[in-house]
Amino acid sequence: MSNIRHILRLYNQSHSKLEISRETGMPRIIVKKIVSLFTESKLSFEEVNQLPDKDLEDLFGKHEENPMDEKLSVLYSLFPEMNRELKKKGVTRMLLFDEYKKKHPDGIGKNKFLEHFAQWKSRVTPIMRVKHKPGDKLYIDFAGEKLSITDRQTGKSKQVEVFVAVLGGSQLTYVEAVLTQTKQDFIPACERALHYMGGVPAAIVPDNLRTAVSKSDRYEPTINETFSDFAEHYGTTILPARAYRPTDKALVEIAIRIIYTRIYAKLRGREFFSLAELNEAILLDLEDHNNQVMTGRNASRRQLFEDEERKMLHPLPSIQYEFKRQYWATVTKNGHVAIPEDKHYYSVPYRFIGRNVKVMYTRTDVYIFHNYERVARHKRDMTQFRYTTDQEHLAVPFRYVNEWKPEHFLAKAGEIHKDVKLFIAQILNHKRHPEQAYKVCEGVLNLSRKVGNVRLAKACQRALSFGLYNYRTVLKILEKGLDNDGSGEHEELDMPQHDNIRGGNYYQ
Repeated sequence: MSNIRHILRLYNQSHSKLEISRETGMPRIIVKKIVSLFTESKLSFEEVNQLPDKDLEDLFGKHEENPMDEKLSVLYSLFPEMNRELKKKGVTRMLLFDEYKKKHPDGIGKNKFLEHFAQWKSRVTPIMRVKHKPGDKLYIDFAGEKLSITDRQTGKSKQVEVFVAVLGGSQLTYVEAVLTQTKQDFIPACERALHYMGGVPAAIVPDNLRTAVSKSDRYEPTINETFSDFAEHYGTTILPARAYRPTDKALVEIAIRIIYTRIYAKLRGREFFSLAELNEAILLDLEDHNNQVMTGRNASRRQLFEDEERKMLHPLPSIQYEFKRQYWATVTKNGHVAIPEDKHYYSVPYRFIGRNVKVMYTRTDVYIFHNYERVARHKRDMTQFRYTTDQEHLAVPFRYVNEWKPEHFLAKAGEIHKDVKLFIAQILNHKRHPEQAYKVCEGVLNLSRKVGNVRLAKACQRALSFGLYNYRTVLKILEKGLDNDGSGEHEELDMPQHDNIRGGNYYQ
């Protein structure tokens, strides 16, 4: 703008255009154009000289752009649609160029096509250059396209998900096929990615998957509790990408497009009969990908990782993360909660009956929490329709009843007398239902409190001689004092008279 002001000042001082050109060093054609614009504006030099630089540029600095020829005009009209197509899986700029040339054989060449498309895209899509620090972030996502495994017996094909993780600094990539995107497959895949990298980054950046994020939010999303527990175990942070913002995880988006070419393409036409078999093939191609020299960097991902990023990762913990499943349950009236998938029941302290508790379980253990306090722990048992009960969890009356077993009654009877033990054994053998036998045994043994061990032993001895194994027989012997009768003969009772009694002749 200072040059324009200088030209106009000389012109106002009646210098010729040639003199102005020599004085300022500006081409004569430029001087003529500025003078012409000044004349057309019908402003005085003082008025123009007082204008701010921005207004002065608007008045003298604008140049008419050369009109776009027909070929370029057609091409630029196609760019918006091409840009939308470029976001689809597997679509590249070269593919778009080939399609363009098929429809417009006389169109511009490849180099000009790429140059004009880049210029157009830079104007409509501003890009912020992101510098990825080594060891800072691990970007994770699932590929849109799935792979498949075949059931060897039925021959049916089953689609499986493909998990992808990329380190920001070196772009070292990890790829694994898993059955589903659920937590039980997603979190172990994240763990294997960390072990493949040999360390832990400062943060993990997932997409807004339900398995990673319970509730999306622009400023503070809610992390899934299990995934948060996993991150805490490995000493890292979860930083979810913003919803519908693929640029937040551009590295993993690019990596997925690359693995379509370097892994998917190589696996096409091959049949795999298990996840392990498929992942073994993926790993071979993955190593080729990580060891291939990157365009413009003169080094492979693996080389950059070993040279710059490995030392920036935090060390892995000595103990691997154990995946925990959890759900909420109400403690039943009998003081137990069930793991639905096992159909097995676990005891909870009786004071929590009717309350909601959180059940968290691993492959080997079951933990039960109430208000963030662990109230029970059991070894996991997958036997269906069985109970695992801690006697301390039961109320005192139920705790005692729960101890009722044949060994319990035989042991108590043996402490009194061998004949009492023999009588209890006969009760246990003759009653059809265990609980019925246990009640009779409890009644007989409680008689020792009233009459003492000696009388009870004699009463049981007498009842054994009768061949009558029930509580009432022992009670009647004690009430009538027959336990003190040294004859050993029991009293013959008269048969009561009744119209319904058939009499002895009936059976002859």
